[in-house]
Amino acid sequence: MGNNTEDILLVSEIVVFGNKNAFERLVDKYQVAVRNFFLLHTGYDEMVSDDLSQETFIRCWERLGTFKGLSSFRTWMYSVAFNILSDYYRSRKRQIQLNEYISEKNENSGVEDRRVDNKHDVISALKSLSDMEKSCIILYYMHDLSVSKISSIVNLPSGTVKSHLSRARLKMQKYLKNDGYEE
Repeated sequence: MGNNTEDILLVSEIVVFGNKNAFERLVDKYQVAVRNFFLLHTGYDEMVSDDLSQETFIRCWERLGTFKGLSSFRTWMYSVAFNILSDYYRSRKRQIQLNEYISEKNENSGVEDRRVDNKHDVISALKSLSDMEKSCIILYYMHDLSVSKISSIVNLPSGTVKSHLSRARLKMQKYLKNDGYEE
């Protein structure tokens, strides 16, 4: 049984019968991916990412009756997560830029060498991106979603998503090249 078919069956069990076990199965299936989505956006702040992940699943539970199956459950869930992230940014009364977050983390942790490993270099490269570029890159490369699904999640036309992806790739390439990486 395909992933989407399995998800639709679980959603049906939840909506029709109130089956909490079915919802737990969906949470188990997607919790790592959702947490990673938030970790990448918050500069690996585990506490904030855990809170945002939990809020995403609570909102999914509350609004599951609105899921119409026009997209996959996974796409719908990422749309909820993206909205939670947008709410989080708004609640802070400004768009939080990853570069500020990483600077704070490095100052607070005493990390002198920013090139501890490739993961830190990619995180640092993400700081050069706008929030929308960052979301598009994370959803496309790290969560393996198509442009059309990302378009649905961030509520932008596919061409705009492609532009964000293209600009983000160029910015990250430039950043990494300046940091000593070859093309």
